[in-house]
Amino acid sequence: MIILAVESSCDETAVALVKDGRTVLADCIASSVEMHKIYGGVVPEIASRKHIEVISSLADEALRQAGLERKDIDAVAVTYAPGLIGAVLVGVSFAKSVAYALGVPLIPVHHVRGHIAANYLAYPELEPPFLCLCVSGGTSLIVDVKGYTEMEIMGATRDDAAGECFDKIARVLGLGYPGGGPLDRAAQGGDDQRFTLPRVHIPDAPLDMSFSGLKTAMLNLIHKAEQKGETLPLSDLSASFSGAVSDELVPRTIAAAREKGYGKVAVVGGVAANSRIRRDLETACEKEGWSLYLPPLKLCGDNGAMIGSQAYYEYLAGTRGGTDLNAYANRDISQG
Repeated sequence: MIILAVESSCDETAVALVKDGRTVLADCIASSVEMHKIYGGVVPEIASRKHIEVISSLADEALRQAGLERKDIDAVAVTYAPGLIGAVLVGVSFAKSVAYALGVPLIPVHHVRGHIAANYLAYPELEPPFLCLCVSGGTSLIVDVKGYTEMEIMGATRDDAAGECFDKIARVLGLGYPGGGPLDRAAQGGDDQRFTLPRVHIPDAPLDMSFSGLKTAMLNLIHKAEQKGETLPLSDLSASFSGAVSDELVPRTIAAAREKGYGKVAVVGGVAANSRIRRDLETACEKEGWSLYLPPLKLCGDNGAMIGSQAYYEYLAGTRGGTDLNAYANRDISQG
């Protein structure tokens, strides 16, 4: 089954062709990140306009790369939630029109479910159940992946997402946007014990996370140094911050995995590219004797292939969308 998949939840316009949920035939991405760098973050209106400009030609390019024609498409999939509402609407509108014109099923896909499915593309042997840490600019979740379409949130951030914190701190440090990569590079070789930063514990929900206090502590540290005319060691500061974020994510992920007993842990989303988090997870899972699934860096960010992968399993489960399919800025992963 060949699925044309569309992803437009943020600043990447992505169209892919995926066969049977596991084989990528084409994966085309057009990013508007260079325009957003001017403003230090994603401007929703700019993102939406850029999606409109490129989405149709990107679909044509995907077909060209795959050596396929429109008649070869068996279904159309699209991210319908969550994301920047204007950006998501562009993808949903395009996908609905294509599915209607071709007379094929339309499959709505939850963006975070798509990220989880990125590991199916990287690891053909991976099957549910497993425990998954989902960390990106928009969300931080610990998910019990009971089945391909049956998922339950075990832990979540109470405020900011981990990726949002990386971007914010990187911007204040003058590292630019997006900030995850530059901050990770700056942390290499740094002393992660140089600065004492807060770690949060939520008594009534031990698997939940909070990053607002950590972000505030970092901002206060940076601003106080600026006021005193002091220069903070960038490498040590970045390493200390990365270590604090990892300490929020990794122990909770391991605790949730112990509770479930699957022996399989996956990590997805843009923050999954962070070398400190990857290293800490590898160490922890090796100690427990568990299998760890880390997607290659090209599948950590937003892409159409992950949507096409998840769409295959949604299709098998009977998930369908009609011409009345709407876009949603927020939606629980358990709702599909």
